[in-house]
Amino acid sequence: MGERKLLVVVLAAGEGTRMASRIPKVLHKIAGRTMLHHVLEATRAAGATRTAVVIGPDRDDVAAEARRVSPEAEVFVQRERLGTAHAVLAARAALEAGADDILVLYADTPLIRSETLSRLRAPLAQGAAVAVLGFRPEDPAGYGRLLTQGDTLLAIREDKDATAEEKAVGFCNAGLMALSGTGALALLERIGNANAKGEYYLTDAVELARADGRTTVATEADVDEVAGVNSRLQLAEAEAIFQQRLRRAAMAAGATLVAPETVFLSADTRLGRDVVVEPHVVFGPGVSVGDDVTIHAFSHLEGAMVDTGASIGPFARLRPGTRLESGVRIGNFVETKAAHVEKGAKINHLSYVGDAHVGANANLGAGTITCNYDGFGKYRTEIGEGAFIGVNSALVAPVTIGKGAFVGTGAVVTDDVPADALALARSRQVVKEGWASAFRARHAKDKA
Repeated sequence: MGERKLLVVVLAAGEGTRMASRIPKVLHKIAGRTMLHHVLEATRAAGATRTAVVIGPDRDDVAAEARRVSPEAEVFVQRERLGTAHAVLAARAALEAGADDILVLYADTPLIRSETLSRLRAPLAQGAAVAVLGFRPEDPAGYGRLLTQGDTLLAIREDKDATAEEKAVGFCNAGLMALSGTGALALLERIGNANAKGEYYLTDAVELARADGRTTVATEADVDEVAGVNSRLQLAEAEAIFQQRLRRAAMAAGATLVAPETVFLSADTRLGRDVVVEPHVVFGPGVSVGDDVTIHAFSHLEGAMVDTGASIGPFARLRPGTRLESGVRIGNFVETKAAHVEKGAKINHLSYVGDAHVGANANLGAGTITCNYDGFGKYRTEIGEGAFIGVNSALVAPVTIGKGAFVGTGAVVTDDVPADALALARSRQVVKEGWASAFRARHAKDKA
């Protein structure tokens, strides 16, 4: 494509009533990202130099998401729902600014790949005025048909207007379109609304361009890529397809997924080489895992960084802000949050470590809890290098356990513990001989 400037117009005004949701359709998530985010990522990878997002009225939430993902994006409002060409013309200011190529996409087709967008755009550099993306569904009924002669697109025929011969065509319109920037605005302005719905259809651009003697072409895409999402069922189907992509990419990059179909990843999950992921592991957004890490079954990670050689789980939960250095061991039923755990430290059983810093080679016994919240504020716990925390200890933050210190089993620590000191914070044991038999006898008499 060289230096050709690319304007992408993303149509995000659809309401998606079949989603049965208060959330706008395009803000529903797949692999931890909104559908709009996925489409904007694809356009960025395809080389977009400008992006225009067309939203419906009073959709500040959609506008905010567009600007969060692509701060440079221009947002336009389609006040009335008068068809796809009308929606594109809502971004008139972006069109008037000029571009070599224009792509028109839909924010509810989240599986589209940047490579496919580049193929759709490619004929424009060879002089085509319009390029349309097509696909071949198992059942073409209901879709507009692409009538072609070789690579040349002759017409787009809506299903209800198609002859029996045309209905037999299996090549269907996906809705995505590329327009040459030269004359695109004039072409769009000529589209009329002489149809049953009184709407302005983008597909009419093909007939108008051909009437001008200009070239129109069709490019084929995989069925999955152009699948629109209009219901919860279709959302789940798109999620399944995207998870398959992510799993294959992770394994191709050197990770072992023992039971791939049970592992769920986010779009931004990063797994190093020779990582082993056991069954039923979930990666939320923002997880980065270094080489040679083992993540045991039924663990859940989100917003966490895990360095080389660590071991996680089974049944572990790493929450946002967790950073585990190399060789750390996080065992079963351990939860961490906003915790920096240094090299070689061990938290092996039934513990909660939140808002904490754990020094290298420290050992936290089963049932260790950092008490970080008093109902009003969060407070930090500092555990020094090589410290040993006994079983069933509660560390009441803010508190510091010094380097090499010991905390006795069952302690409730409220004051700082100096380096190499022993902290005991429990009552002395009292034994009352014969108490149990007297207790039972008394209750037996009362019951009788």
